Amino acid sequence: GGAGAARALARAKVIDAVARDRQYAVDAAIVRVMKARKTLPHQQLLAEIFSRLKHPATAADVKLRIESLIEREYLERDAHQPDFYNYLA
Repeated sequence: GGAGAARALARAKVIDAVARDRQYAVDAAIVRVMKARKTLPHQQLLAEIFSRLKHPATAADVKLRIESLIEREYLERDAHQPDFYNYLA
């Protein structure tokens, strides 16, 4: 029936919105940590992020957000220490 399909669509939209909100939360946490620390190794950044997040996230989720922030030039990989990230203001 139409009602079931409408409910499924509404649910998908909510799940989408939650996923987007969580991405923003991860991005914001990464930027806050890196702004304060300037330079961090990958594992330490992950540890800081996990301690700040209110929702469950995987290392893979966070890594994707780090990659996105690098693409958008908020962060860069350190030229001399590839497992370190630098904050770009």
